[in-house]
Amino acid sequence: MILIVDSGSTKCDWKAVDNQGNQLLEKIRTKGLNPALLSEKKIKKVLKKSEALKKHRNEVTNIYFYGAGCGTENPKLVLKLVLHEFFPNAEISVEEDTMAAVFATVNEPTEAAVVCIMGTGSNCSYYDGKKLHQRVKSLGYTLMDDASGNYYGKELIRDYYFNHMPEEIKVAFGDKYNLDADYIKYNLYKQPNPNAYLASFAEFMILNKDSDYVKELIKKGIRRFAKNMILQYEEELKTVPVHFAGSIAFFCQEEIKEVAKELNFTVGNFERRPIEGLVSFHTNASK
Repeated sequence: MILIVDSGSTKCDWKAVDNQGNQLLEKIRTKGLNPALLSEKKIKKVLKKSEALKKHRNEVTNIYFYGAGCGTENPKLVLKLVLHEFFPNAEISVEEDTMAAVFATVNEPTEAAVVCIMGTGSNCSYYDGKKLHQRVKSLGYTLMDDASGNYYGKELIRDYYFNHMPEEIKVAFGDKYNLDADYIKYNLYKQPNPNAYLASFAEFMILNKDSDYVKELIKKGIRRFAKNMILQYEEELKTVPVHFAGSIAFFCQEEIKEVAKELNFTVGNFERRPIEGLVSFHTNASK
């Protein structure tokens, strides 16, 4: 049994397949396993909560794990050790989530492209057809992650408190969420995964895209992301497309295309959840 795993900070999808890519179990979903944010103890707790993973853990022979927070060696090693302990018979590969986005969006494994992630967090890399090149090292959601779910959540809360929202949007936002100041601060500073908490507000933005205020908010974030991240690859953009993975990108395709036209880069493919592309990639590679 092969496990293909796609993990963000919010959620983690597990797909069990055989060597031909045939699905063996219903897709399993757990909380996100970001080793840069979660301790070893908390990662173990998430794994043990899944009855399906516990039931089949001894049958797993290979795990291909792609996740947020796996771009540096120490967090990657922590996660790998925990997975080895939980799945004792498995060979385990752990890679950053950007590689999942690459394999899920490129039209063929050797296609060069700039590949972006816009989900709970955000990132951007250049794939030359063989290797990944990162011009900007991520410093996490506090300083970076433009145009991500947590970026937009933060912007919505700020606009609500600074009275920058149109009145009808402010009323609707206040009706949908608990915006008590103490409650917000508790979730941001006392609870785990504050980035995922912020990202939970992005749903409101997607549901209210017909508002001029929301549409401009979306485009403002995409412009920031493009100028800070995508345009780092100015030379490469002359010849390659820009592919996008993640739920924010998927639901904001129209706005991304508008900004791309403004800034003169070519938009390629969109993939909401990379896991299907990963299954095809790994099962084809093993044939």
